[in-house]
Amino acid sequence: MQQALAAARQSLYITSPNPRVGCVIVHHNQIIARGATQMAGGAHAEVMAIRQAQSQGFTAWDEAVFYVTLEPCSHHGRTPPCVEALIALKPKQVVIAMLDPNPVVAGRGVQQLRTAGIEVITGVETEAALVINVGFVSRMVRNLPWVWLKTASSLDGRTALANGESKWITGAAARLDGQQFRARSCVVLTGIGTVLADDPQLNVRDIATPRQPIRAVIDSQLRFPLDAKMLDGHPVWIFTCVQQPDRLQPLADKNAQVIVLNANADGQVDLHSVMRWLAQQQINEVHVEAGARLNGALLQAGYVDSLISYIAPVLLGEGRPVTQINPLSHLDQAYRFELLQSQKVGDDVRLIMRQPQSWHTLLSHLQQLSQ
Repeated sequence: MQQALAAARQSLYITSPNPRVGCVIVHHNQIIARGATQMAGGAHAEVMAIRQAQSQGFTAWDEAVFYVTLEPCSHHGRTPPCVEALIALKPKQVVIAMLDPNPVVAGRGVQQLRTAGIEVITGVETEAALVINVGFVSRMVRNLPWVWLKTASSLDGRTALANGESKWITGAAARLDGQQFRARSCVVLTGIGTVLADDPQLNVRDIATPRQPIRAVIDSQLRFPLDAKMLDGHPVWIFTCVQQPDRLQPLADKNAQVIVLNANADGQVDLHSVMRWLAQQQINEVHVEAGARLNGALLQAGYVDSLISYIAPVLLGEGRPVTQINPLSHLDQAYRFELLQSQKVGDDVRLIMRQPQSWHTLLSHLQQLSQ
């Protein structure tokens, strides 16, 4: 299964909105083929592995064991059901890391395999499989994307000097490292303040990927400038809560779509509406690179599931904070995350953290499916 998980990671940047799946075919304890899910509309992992085995002349399917990181699909989508391909071959056994939380699958693939007389084992390395597909599972279980918040700050928690200067607090190695998190996301989200102050591109430039994430901006008053670097021809989504019909066509001409949503009590775009809208567009993972105001708003609304924090060994004193949140009166009100990984990246340190309740909600659902 570890080899199947490694195969799934090969699809980390390409399969959206589909899950990242790996498959390994074993015969007499020897791996004879591997497969990973291709871009949406392409072959799934099981089919890729079967094709590789067949190209090598393998025919002993009744002695083969399939290790798959996600339950084989049992419904017709862009491709035929993988479970039908497996049933046609009648392998000895299928070992599955996690069942598919998609309601149109959710155990039906396993049931069909067992009905066909194929032995099925489930729940092998479920947590590792969830890590790879946390956004897909989140969308299926919570009807919300999984939100990563990336920050780069000094030791004293400053993202910029008081005058706004921020290039560069962290080093080149950390900036390059951060590209991998953009690349795995479906959407890179920022606020209009960041667009106006920094004019960022927010695209993937230093990692080979055939798929660019969509850039999205929270822009409550629709101030997005037509000469922004972000308007490079790739899709941009702009979330606002005001009607300005005269601005729609000039932005549309540059492939920017304006989405008008409800306003909250403060007259800002309602973040709940944003997240629900993204889920409806089959967005699995959202990567946030924003300023303190949007960071704080997402945190206070409960939409930050993971933190990626790059910390530079410098002290800046007075400056701009990572988040802007309401004052807390007790420590038990603090927003707490569990530390998953700390790693030196160049001269800086990268911390990866996770919101425990978000994770356990998804994991518990998968465990219940396997019972």
